[in-house]
Amino acid sequence: MKQHSHVQIRGVGRARPPDPLTVSEAPSGFLDAWNRLVDAEDLPGVPRRRGRKPRGPVNQLLPALTFHVMNGAGTLAEHFSELFGENLADSSWSDRRRRLPWDIFSDLMRRALRPQATRRQGEAFWRGWRLLALDGTQFSVTNTPQILDTVPKARSRRGRAAFAKVATSVLLEIGLHNPVAAAIGREGESEWALGLRLVAQLPKRALLLGDRLYGCAAFATEALAACQRVGSHFLVRTRRDLIAQVITPLADGSRRVRVPVRNKGAGGHVRSWIELREIRVRVGRPGFRMQELRLWTSLMDPRTAPALELAQLYACRWEHELYYRELKHAVRKSDVLQSHTLETAVQEIAALILASALLARERARAAAGYVPVLRVSFVKVLQVVQSMWLFFGPFEDLITDQQKVHIVERGYTLMGQFVTPKRRSRSCPRAVRQPVTGWPRLMRNESIEGPLHFEVL
Repeated sequence: MKQHSHVQIRGVGRARPPDPLTVSEAPSGFLDAWNRLVDAEDLPGVPRRRGRKPRGPVNQLLPALTFHVMNGAGTLAEHFSELFGENLADSSWSDRRRRLPWDIFSDLMRRALRPQATRRQGEAFWRGWRLLALDGTQFSVTNTPQILDTVPKARSRRGRAAFAKVATSVLLEIGLHNPVAAAIGREGESEWALGLRLVAQLPKRALLLGDRLYGCAAFATEALAACQRVGSHFLVRTRRDLIAQVITPLADGSRRVRVPVRNKGAGGHVRSWIELREIRVRVGRPGFRMQELRLWTSLMDPRTAPALELAQLYACRWEHELYYRELKHAVRKSDVLQSHTLETAVQEIAALILASALLARERARAAAGYVPVLRVSFVKVLQVVQSMWLFFGPFEDLITDQQKVHIVERGYTLMGQFVTPKRRSRSCPRAVRQPVTGWPRLMRNESIEGPLHFEVL
């Protein structure tokens, strides 16, 4: 039987092979991808102890840490040796990371995290607006004395949480799962405080989606100011019991409203009013109870932003939850961070976010514009990219330039073959196995499938 050298992949879908130009522009290894993401030449130095010869400069330490969190097995010292061919003891790494100032990581995220989607990736835009989502999560950290002395555990009616938590918020490009900006609670900041910090980093001509945490007058005031500076807009869900004065109803069923902005503290006197557009919509599936949503947006013209389209668009915000699942369970493969101090824990979170930005680029390149980026399997992209970067690391001197080109072509073709089916329209009941307060108890896993029906009220 004649054997063929090409790889046959059995899958549910297949993207077209990447364009030759796209492949030629692809990075030839992890360090190449890192240098394209970050301009590491002018990174600030790290103070060193007197009389000690500096080892592992910061422009090597930062990519090594990002490479480390992307690989489940091995220590940071082993992964540093794999990248740069130098040996450094684990104890030296621990001391080195403790002396790293956080300003280096915050500056690194500012320069590396930026929008990546192009008009060719139409699913990342809506009517010309770049789709972004703002949401937060919490990372569990190990119960070491150093962490327990600085990070208190959350308390509930069942007692304290099993692990201390570090809050993190990400401004996400929905169509690519690409982080545009990130904020980490080094000093115990809440998701709300971190979210307000990220609103100031909105890019131009974007539409920001947010959940009920941000559906209040205080956030809308900050978001309006940020959006007006860069020509962007927002769409957030809000509670049904908030007060708003109707100015005028609009033809599509929405209405212009005035929302009071109150002072903090006792009394809560109204200090100003802001004008927004409110959309009330009933959503559900035939045969099941409908749910009413209340949305606020700064898009005031119903002709260019119909209420029904905005209500349907809000469902895209759930992509942010899937991004966090990829970050925690596909990249890290652990429910608890490996770091033993708060300083190194926030460094690990920053490295995870930087790694997700690298993988978003590779995923978009594998899609090649012929299939939606998010239908390319994230897990398979991670596996193939790790294999390619292994060849271009310790084995690079054994490979010719022509072989490198073939490996890159084969790798992106392979990634493009792992295309998942179109996502089903389904939802799960809002219930938990161990309910707190008024939450219903989840007895068995179930889901409801079928097309969603939207009705503007």
